[in-house]
Amino acid sequence: MDGNSLININGNGVPTLDILILMTVVMLLPSILIMMTSFSRILIILSFTRNAMGIQQTPPNMVLVGISLFLTLFIMRPVISDINDTAYQPYVEGQITQEEALDAAAVPMKDFMLRQTEVDTLEMFMDFAGLEPVEDVQDIPMTVVIPSFMTSELERGFMAGFLIFIPFLLIDIIVASVLMSMGMIMLPPATISLPFKLLLFVTVNGWELLFSSMVQSFNY
Repeated sequence: MDGNSLININGNGVPTLDILILMTVVMLLPSILIMMTSFSRILIILSFTRNAMGIQQTPPNMVLVGISLFLTLFIMRPVISDINDTAYQPYVEGQITQEEALDAAAVPMKDFMLRQTEVDTLEMFMDFAGLEPVEDVQDIPMTVVIPSFMTSELERGFMAGFLIFIPFLLIDIIVASVLMSMGMIMLPPATISLPFKLLLFVTVNGWELLFSSMVQSFNY
């Protein structure tokens, strides 16, 4: 047996390179989740929503991360299914090599990211990389697609946060104006406006409206 293989407990050879690639993929999973899925946009929007309502610790960060994770799994379900059919299952059955499986898995991920990426942003990073326009977007390297996707996600997340802030800001302004007209200058407006903001959010079924809007914002 050559030096590029290890012996497992059954006495069979396990290629060292395959193990290294697998360990690398596992270590990169948190980065893949943040940079190549819908996770970042969802977490940004949820954080803006919490700050707009003026409740800094409710829901706690762990809850927001958990909601973002499971919404990400729901949104990425078609992509995960495609990767399973075109990359994972053929690799498990021995029809393709590990390198071919990684290349096949990159196709649906790249397709998802490109659908969420602004054309101007993608062209900007292509100019930075010195790349010429291509006929097939799948020919664009991941080193260009990922930063373009992340930039677009940050832009859309902050834009959604701005729109979420507007109705809650109006409530703060109205409450502050009423308190000032009543001469209650020393009473913090945020303390009085918080119940009204919570009432507004609950009345319009805010969580369901927010989740549905986020899911529908992703282009399939």
